[in-house]
Amino acid sequence: MKVKISIKEIRRYLDIETPDFPKYVAPLLNLANQYAQGTRPKVVGQMSDLIQEFTGKTLSEWEGWYLEQKPDAVRNATEKILQMLENLKNTIGKIDRTMVEQWVRDLVIVKTFIGLRFQEAVLKKGAEIKGTNYRLSEPDEESKGIDGYIGEIPVSIKPYTYEVKASLPEHIDTKTIHYRKIDDGIEVDYGKIL
Repeated sequence: MKVKISIKEIRRYLDIETPDFPKYVAPLLNLANQYAQGTRPKVVGQMSDLIQEFTGKTLSEWEGWYLEQKPDAVRNATEKILQMLENLKNTIGKIDRTMVEQWVRDLVIVKTFIGLRFQEAVLKKGAEIKGTNYRLSEPDEESKGIDGYIGEIPVSIKPYTYEVKASLPEHIDTKTIHYRKIDDGIEVDYGKIL
């Protein structure tokens, strides 16, 4: 039997007080910390290693021990996050209706289109690398698992996590181009066609 124990329950079982922040404070602090990288190992230490070194049992023992090891860590992390919050405050003041509308349009219209049609960009870049032409597949080719052609090579464009389905016809020699989404685009493996 599997049972989930929430962080709230763990805190209750260990008699650890849960801070009561106003609505939106915790998510904003998390966002600021992500950008500021205030709690990265270089600022607060490698926590997984430190907790292994700790021989005490209680929260107060841990706090005392940790602060002996890293006396400036909490202050340094706090300063980094506060600076990022100031940056965010300054930026929030510049956001107006037009900017929000542009952002929504880009998300809903442009990024959706790109997400649905990026295969053409993958084909075009592959053709550019090979010094050849490309084309998207026709409907009858799509039904055979072909997303397009780079030169004369039929290709299927799939995420790295995709597992080739047995239902794809075996008599078609289709090379697979794998991709992975990354922060600012996609990473594409053209190894099978180069």
